[in-house]
Amino acid sequence: MAKPALDYRKLSIAERLQLVEDIWDSIAEETAVMPVPPEVLDEAERRLAEHRADPDSAIPWEEVRAELYKRGG
Repeated sequence: MAKPALDYRKLSIAERLQLVEDIWDSIAEETAVMPVPPEVLDEAERRLAEHRADPDSAIPWEEVRAELYKRGG
């Protein structure tokens, strides 16, 4: 594997999380609709049913992200 142009290991955890998020978003923008394997759809449906049965058990993404950034500094 070639050495990356950006040495991500020198970034803080918060910066690396942002980099991953930015890369993920760029892939989503450029990729045509990809088929989703049936087992992935089944798992998503299971999780959605679990959430609908107990919506108060969910933690909003904003809270999760803020906690990750707090830990990663």
